Amino acid sequence: MLSEFSESEKEILLKHFSNVDGSVFAIITPRQVDRGALMSRYSRTDKSMRKIFLDEFLQNQNRGDEFYNKVLLEYGDDSVAELGEAQIAIEGLSNIAVKKIEDRRIGLSYLEKSSRYVAWDKKVDGQYKFYREPDIMESRHADKYLESCNFDFDVYSRNIQPMISFIQEREPIGNQKFRNSFGDEVLFSKLTNDDDIKSATRIYNATIKAKALDVLRGILPASTLTNVGITGNGRAFEYLLTILYSSELREERELALKIQRELDSTIKSFVKRADDKYGKALQKYLDDIKKISWNLGKKYAKHKNKRNFLVELVDFEPEKRAEEKIIAAILYEQSPGISYHDIISDIKKLNSVARKKIIKTFSSLRQNRRHRPPRAFEMTEYTFDLMTNFGMFRDIHRHRVLTLERQLLTADHGFVTPDEISALGIRKDFQDCMYKSKETFSGLKKNMPEQAQYVVNFAYNYPYFIKLNLREATHLIELRTVPQGHPDYRKVSQDMFRSIKKVHPNLSGIIKFVDLKQYKLERLEAEKKIEQKRKNLEN
Repeated sequence: MLSEFSESEKEILLKHFSNVDGSVFAIITPRQVDRGALMSRYSRTDKSMRKIFLDEFLQNQNRGDEFYNKVLLEYGDDSVAELGEAQIAIEGLSNIAVKKIEDRRIGLSYLEKSSRYVAWDKKVDGQYKFYREPDIMESRHADKYLESCNFDFDVYSRNIQPMISFIQEREPIGNQKFRNSFGDEVLFSKLTNDDDIKSATRIYNATIKAKALDVLRGILPASTLTNVGITGNGRAFEYLLTILYSSELREERELALKIQRELDSTIKSFVKRADDKYGKALQKYLDDIKKISWNLGKKYAKHKNKRNFLVELVDFEPEKRAEEKIIAAILYEQSPGISYHDIISDIKKLNSVARKKIIKTFSSLRQNRRHRPPRAFEMTEYTFDLMTNFGMFRDIHRHRVLTLERQLLTADHGFVTPDEISALGIRKDFQDCMYKSKETFSGLKKNMPEQAQYVVNFAYNYPYFIKLNLREATHLIELRTVPQGHPDYRKVSQDMFRSIKKVHPNLSGIIKFVDLKQYKLERLEAEKKIEQKRKNLEN
């Protein structure tokens, strides 16, 4: 490209763009509002972006938000708000609030503090880190709430080391195999090199700690404070703020104010409608949906049978119909000039053997779980009703390409006791945690059902349903059954696979890398791989 800029203009532009002559360049101007407004204006002119910047933006950089609001309003719609991005960190929010935030599936990415690798036994100023919910603390239930949560943390904290020791005794390091300097897998006792011994010990200790924390996390209450980092665009943040502003929980409304204050310092023009007249109207709409749904539920949802299942497949279509749709979708892209209607009409003439052969062909192409099935496998869907413990729900909740609807967290559906809890001899303490929580919850739920969630332990069963297509089911099941996965969600994912295989025996073949085995030390192989990568970096 011939340069259209003078030397002085180039010097200016290099502070805002990665290059001045190329047809591909990065926008590096520091202010997010500049980037968003530039992209918006770019769509309504034949000027190059760098020329727009020199002609229109450079002289307006000190004019405040008026200029940018004008550009954003005149040259775009709601999607323009996706052009502004921000990263924020939130520390010390409850597991109730963080799930509300992470309910937002599109436009935001999250990284949350792990209950598998980080222990929650530390105190700050003599207090365990759980949320003192203001409405509860101002009620007659305050003492019971504090007693219940503190007891949970006491039991959790004092059993971390005993649980580590118990698992070490059950799965001693001497029984484990590790890779030596020659690349061979040998028992720990056969390692002779000091570096190999140190490496194996590090792998083993990390595995044992993760296993111990996995077992104990069910004791933690939903009030447990966590941290989360969020990356996202302005449109998604604006909707998140509106959701939080409309919440019945004081914590979430206060978070909305804090998040908006920080976003105002970076992408203010993109989130300003979260609580203005438009935002308040949306908040009312969301509140109306909730109230009307509540009243309709009381009127029409009559059955209250006890739920005793972990996973139940409640909706799917006949396999023949699903196969026809998927095969037609596979052929569509590579059949120019032929309509989908005509393709599926032809596919309906195929017999079951031919359909099975086509599906098997595409399954055989996948060499590992990162080879995702073609998009055509999104053409059939499954709805699962689940009743898992809340700790496990937190893992399934991370999957975005599905529809998930959940109820309030309660202590009314029983709880899950890991086998290791009984084997260590702390079953009574574990159950005492659950019973204290249940008692406090029962006192709160009539007048404060939303606030009552904070006292419920991760071990309590939690009802929700998910609807997902076969392509996403493949991803979820293969990912969540890997050996290093938590045993709770491995079992749920394995049951989901078995359910799909039962109703769609042919199509389920695309879920090629499901692992149906059980493991005693789930993290061991993963920690070995991490250690090997660490060594490679050091070398």
